[in-house]
Amino acid sequence: MPVKYSLSHVLFYVFLALLVWLPIPLGSNRPWAWSLLEFITFVLLLGCIAVFRHRPYLGLTHFRAPLLCWLLFLLIALLQITPLPSGVVNLISPHSVAASNLHITAFTYLSVDVGQSQIALLKSAAYFSLFICSLLLIDTEQRIKQTLLVMVVSGTFQALYGVLEILSDTPYSLVFNLPVAESASGSFVYKNHFANYLMLCLSAGMGLIVSSLQANVSQSARAWSRTILTLLLGNKALIRISLAIMVIGLVMSHSRMGNTAFFAALTLIGCIALALDKRRSRALSWLVVSMLVIDLLIVSAWFGLDKVQQRLSETSLAHESRDEVLLDSLPMVLDFPVFGGGGGSYYGLFPSFKVSDTQAFYDHAHNDYLQFLIEYGALGFLPLAIFVCYCFYHALLSLKNRHHPTLKGTAFAACMACFGMLIHMSVDFPLQAPANAAYFVVFLALALISQSLKIMKTSRLSGNKTH
Repeated sequence: MPVKYSLSHVLFYVFLALLVWLPIPLGSNRPWAWSLLEFITFVLLLGCIAVFRHRPYLGLTHFRAPLLCWLLFLLIALLQITPLPSGVVNLISPHSVAASNLHITAFTYLSVDVGQSQIALLKSAAYFSLFICSLLLIDTEQRIKQTLLVMVVSGTFQALYGVLEILSDTPYSLVFNLPVAESASGSFVYKNHFANYLMLCLSAGMGLIVSSLQANVSQSARAWSRTILTLLLGNKALIRISLAIMVIGLVMSHSRMGNTAFFAALTLIGCIALALDKRRSRALSWLVVSMLVIDLLIVSAWFGLDKVQQRLSETSLAHESRDEVLLDSLPMVLDFPVFGGGGGSYYGLFPSFKVSDTQAFYDHAHNDYLQFLIEYGALGFLPLAIFVCYCFYHALLSLKNRHHPTLKGTAFAACMACFGMLIHMSVDFPLQAPANAAYFVVFLALALISQSLKIMKTSRLSGNKTH
C-alpha cells in the first residue's frame, strides 16, 4: 500500500510538471515538443494502470459514456490510416481515392494524407491518455486545488513574460529567438493561441476564487465587510493579482475573439452561477462585477484595450479573408461527409478547393468545428461533440447541485473554460495548439470530477456531513 501511495504522488507531480511545461516550447506546437507530450502521457497512463489495477476497470465505470465517445472517435481515426480494399474505399468515400496521391492498388486508405493522419492519431491518443490520467490522479480536494493553482501560476508567468517582452521593446524573443511583434504572445508563436491559453488559466483562477466565497449566512454589514476584506487582502489576494496580470496579458495580445471569449464566458457563467446558487449570490456578484469593471475598464485601459476595441470596430468581411476560406472549405465537407479526408489533411486538401483570390497560406480552417468535420467526417465529429457537451452539461449540474465550495468552484472553472473555448473555436483554431488542447482536456476531466467526486465536509456547528 505505501508503494502505491508513493507512486500515485509521483505520477501526480509529473502531471503538474507537464502542465507547466506544455506552453513553454511554443505551445508544444513543434514535432519534438508534441512527441515529448505523447511520451510523457503514455508513461503516465502506464503508471496509472499499475497504481489502480486493483480497481475494476481502473475505477472508471462512472465515466463510461464519455470514454466510449472518445474511443469511437479514435476508432474512426485509426480506420482512416488502415489499409482497406480499394473497392470498399471507393464505395464509402470515393473522393478519398481521387484526392489521394497514391497509385490505385488493391488496398488504399480513407485518409488522403496518411502521414499527417498518423501524427493526428498519436496526438489524439495522447489527449485521451491525459484525460484518463486526470480522472484517476485528481482524486482529492487538495489535488483539485493544486491543479487549478498550477494553471494559474503558469498563466501568470506567461502573461508576465508576454507583457515584459512588449514593454521592453526587445526585437527577438527569449524562446527560440523569434521576432517579437506589437502584440503579446508569450512563449507562443500565434497571439490567438496565447490569448486562448490565458483564457483557460483565467478560468482556473476564477474557479479558485469562487471556491473561497462564503455563503450568505449572515446579512450583517460587519460580516459583509469582513467577506470583502478577506477577498481583497486575504490569502486569495495573490490569486486576484494573478488574474489582473493575466487580463493585462490577454488585452495586450490584441486578440479580438480571445478577449471576447473570456469576458463573454465570465459574464454568462457568472450569471448562471448567480441564478443557480442564491446562497453565494452577493459575494459572487461582487466578484464578477470587480472582474468586469476593475479589469476591463481600469487595468486594461492602460495596456491597450483601445486597440482591441479598434480592431473589433474595424472588423469587416471586406477586409477579412477568413470568410472566403470558410466558403472555399465548405465543399470539402460535401466531398468527405462520413469518414472525412483524414486527420491533419486540411492543409493538403485546401489548395485544390480554393477558388477565391486569397493570397495568404492557410494550413487551418480558422474554425475548429469546420476543420474537424472536414478531417474526420460526421462519424468522427459527432462523438467528439457529444463528449464535450456531456462534460459541459455535468459541469452545469455540479454548479447547481454540489454544495462543497471546492467542487462548486471547479465546476465554475470548467463551465467557463468550456464556454470560452466553444466561442473561440468558431473563428480560430485554438485546439491545434497542443498546450491549449491539453489544458482543455484537463478542464473537461475536471467537469466530470466536480460531479462525481465525494468530499465529506464536517460542519463545525452541527457536525453534519455534506458533499
